[in-house]
Amino acid sequence: MKRLLTGIALALAVLSGTDAAAETTKPTIVLVHGAFADSTSWNGVIRILEQDGYPVVSVANPLRSVSGDGAYVSDLLASIPTPVVLVGHSYGGSVITEGARGHDNVKALVYVAAFAPDAGETAAALSGKFPGSTLGPTLAPPVKLAGGGVDLYIQPSKFHAQFAADVNADDAALMAATQRPITEAALNEKSGAPAWKGIPSWFIYGDQDRNIPAKALGFMAERAKSRQTVVVPGASHVVMVSHPEPVAKLIEQAGGDSGR
Repeated sequence: MKRLLTGIALALAVLSGTDAAAETTKPTIVLVHGAFADSTSWNGVIRILEQDGYPVVSVANPLRSVSGDGAYVSDLLASIPTPVVLVGHSYGGSVITEGARGHDNVKALVYVAAFAPDAGETAAALSGKFPGSTLGPTLAPPVKLAGGGVDLYIQPSKFHAQFAADVNADDAALMAATQRPITEAALNEKSGAPAWKGIPSWFIYGDQDRNIPAKALGFMAERAKSRQTVVVPGASHVVMVSHPEPVAKLIEQAGGDSGR
């Protein structure tokens, strides 16, 4: 508990720009979740990072649009006075690719089963670039929005097998009930100039990902000249939930190696 409270205090210090934040030698870890998840999907990773002395901020990603969500993260980054390791999961990868631009304090990008789009690419197109994604048939009927467009959810009965196959059934059921929707427009919005062309990147994903095919993830990692790519055997799309240790390890490595 003491370690947990210390981590929370460090994160609060970072956000307020206090001397305590300035004195820490470790970068701030900013975590951005993706579609059909929420910020608690990072809980296992956060516990490890905080125990190891890293200040952590887990962002509540709006999941409304790449440009809007990227701007939201960008505003947060501007408030952090320390070096940052920026981490994205799934669609959150598109968001960090957008949001990191222009922020000199972002020293590393870590893509966790995440999209790393180039300019003009969309998440939807990248997920279909290689065969293997089974997401489409598992989606529930779209929810129409009063302002136009639709929200997308995964059917609760199909969530476990599709999204979190290597997570125990009880936890997967909770994740299904608390999933955050994403707009269809966000998945089809073209990305801007990618931050990964100027900021070093690291990648980790599972070879049993049913949302984004492993071949697509490997393609994006190679294209971004990933400094290290970790493939977790048997891991699902939520590798940070089922295998928090290697995810946290890679994030910490990115924090230590980004300046080299």
